[in-house]
Amino acid sequence: MWLGSMTAQTAERPFSAWTLDRSSGVLLHVQIERLLHDLIRSPPYSSGALLPDELTMASRLGVSRGTVRESILNLVHQGFLERRKGVGTRVVQTGLVSWASLTGEMRRKGIEVQSFLLKVTEKTAKGKIAEALQVPGGTLVKWLDQVRGWDDRPVLQSHSWFHPRLNLSGKEDFRRPLYELLKAETGIVADNAREEFLAVTADSPTARRLKVKKGTPLLLRRRTSFDSQGRPIEYSEIFYDTADISLTLSSRWLPVD
Repeated sequence: MWLGSMTAQTAERPFSAWTLDRSSGVLLHVQIERLLHDLIRSPPYSSGALLPDELTMASRLGVSRGTVRESILNLVHQGFLERRKGVGTRVVQTGLVSWASLTGEMRRKGIEVQSFLLKVTEKTAKGKIAEALQVPGGTLVKWLDQVRGWDDRPVLQSHSWFHPRLNLSGKEDFRRPLYELLKAETGIVADNAREEFLAVTADSPTARRLKVKKGTPLLLRRRTSFDSQGRPIEYSEIFYDTADISLTLSSRWLPVD
């Protein structure tokens, strides 16, 4: 199972509407790179469809093929795109979008996620939580407390703090995939996330909830999710029982022709 940062699909400026501002002073390949950033975040390209070829893009924008290629190669080197000789260019597919939804990821594996605890209340944001949500210390925020698992075994404990601008009532159905719920209830789409993974041990309260011994090794995932404007949406801390969850990272060389 893969754990990692999350990106969400957003509808941005389509390829057919691309234009360049030759009077702005911004280099053309930089402008094209920005347009590509928007393009690859939207369907069908975010799902792995091949990008328009260099000649098509160059013709649409009235620039040389070399200018378009420079922009594409910059995104390849940054890890956003991959180029395969004889195939084309597409977004690097990491599987991280699907992992943003535990329920969806497990369902694809034929596993039904069970909820052992779900509680929504208000908490005062302090310290790292206030810092992550970019709110003053002492701000009241909605707090989601969950314990989930499968096969009648609790596997993970999660705590999520939500930015006040989401205006959540606390009565929403948090058994739904979280970012799907937030989009439906608030109209706010999670675009990216910053994540940290730590090896920790279970303290007494967490051990009781996960039905493990105190001191059992756990994987702690800290995540702050953001909208497309870089504004924080949610900060969460998720503790996984490592007997049921593992972290696997894959890498490969990306050939460039």
